[in-house]
Amino acid sequence: MNPFFAEFLGTAVIIVFGGGVVSNVLLNKTKGNNSGWIVITFGWAAGVFTGVSIAAPHSGAHLNPAVTLALTLTGKFSVALVPGYIAAQLLGAMFGALLVWLAYKKHFDATEEADLKLAVFCTSPNIRSFWYNLMTEAIATFVLSMAVLDMAKPEVGLGSLNALPVAIVVLGLGLSMGGPTGYAINPARDLGPRIMHALLPIPRKRNSDWKYSWIPVAGPLLGAMLAAFVFILVKV
Repeated sequence: MNPFFAEFLGTAVIIVFGGGVVSNVLLNKTKGNNSGWIVITFGWAAGVFTGVSIAAPHSGAHLNPAVTLALTLTGKFSVALVPGYIAAQLLGAMFGALLVWLAYKKHFDATEEADLKLAVFCTSPNIRSFWYNLMTEAIATFVLSMAVLDMAKPEVGLGSLNALPVAIVVLGLGLSMGGPTGYAINPARDLGPRIMHALLPIPRKRNSDWKYSWIPVAGPLLGAMLAAFVFILVKV
């Protein structure tokens, strides 16, 4: 499989699982309506496990611009491949969001609450404070990036056997750090579906909260840069 297509497909699979489980929990008239945060975190973790398993043999399974940045800054990944990987991740997240919308189309139609529809696509804080929201995303992504850097093979990224450990890390982060902001920890995971929310003909939808949209992009990137700095420092 072409590595760029692997990044596209793996990221799309993450969003199918993650956006799908949020739809199942939040949208009206679903089988899993109101089943709660634990169900959401397990759905995202299963998505990461599956996406990494699919992409790892072909691309190293970054599936996250923050992971790509951390691996690049620590010399584990070629700078020349970064634009293609990030583009593939963003497009994959957009495609995954499209598939979720198609699967839950009737439930989007049946749901009146515009905020719940937006929550299927992207994150938002329960208490809006840009500095603290940014810090929360940076801390969570720092932990994720440190875990990935320790697991990553020097020449590519995650090996297929690391799909379960990284999924467990994502599960734990959702349970422990997901409360304030919804733990984007991945710029593509938030920005790609947010773009699709703006583009798709969803009835009675609200604006896509572009004022907040920079937080789940900048926070994870800051966390990844900090993790790369610490990783290099402790390895010297």
